[in-house]
Amino acid sequence: MSRVEFTRRSGFDPASWYLDLPAIGELCRDGLDFTHAVTVIVGENGVGKSTLVEAIAGAWQSGFTGAQDLMWSAGDSAEDTDLPRHLSCIGVQPKPYGGCFLRAESMHSLFDRADSDRVRDTDQGLNELSHGQSFLHYVAERPVGVGLWILDEPEAALSFQSCLALLGVIKDLAAEGSQVIMATHSPVLAACPGAEIWELTDDGIERPDWSELDLVRNWRSFLDGPERFLRHL
Repeated sequence: MSRVEFTRRSGFDPASWYLDLPAIGELCRDGLDFTHAVTVIVGENGVGKSTLVEAIAGAWQSGFTGAQDLMWSAGDSAEDTDLPRHLSCIGVQPKPYGGCFLRAESMHSLFDRADSDRVRDTDQGLNELSHGQSFLHYVAERPVGVGLWILDEPEAALSFQSCLALLGVIKDLAAEGSQVIMATHSPVLAACPGAEIWELTDDGIERPDWSELDLVRNWRSFLDGPERFLRHL
């Protein structure tokens, strides 16, 4: 996928709350171009990271036909909107044939469905593993093949070492021809080699270098002297 565009379709509400988010407003006004195999999306809580990735996931999913492989997160987030119905994924040739959307709050139910579809009872059950182990096991096995992988705050399940392991898996996904879009608060995951970084702000979407990110500066400052922060609690 090279671009996502917004088109008002039937039922669109011009008073929808998500239009007040600067990043979503930019998407609706100008569209968004994807120029790298891996796109990392960062920003403070409330700027629209989950709203954006969930909308892209929904728009991509609507392009599936037949029995393609996919593992799609259940639509049970409070942030889910009708925005996917008004988005189009451009540059998808052939039509989407594989995809995965993983977010922390619905990962257990998603993996429960995957476990029920196991070919052999002796295969490793995802929900028999820890949260982080199941996540890494699933992504490393890549059962959906080449396609679009959308990860919403995967660090919620991962230790520092597991975050590094995930970066290795993402590198392999990109090398195999998959595209990865990842929203994260982790400076480790934001450092993904070869990725383009989008920082969602109160002004829209910026594309800074990793070292310029607020989350990197903040973590560095905290680790250099946590007492400077903790004394204000």
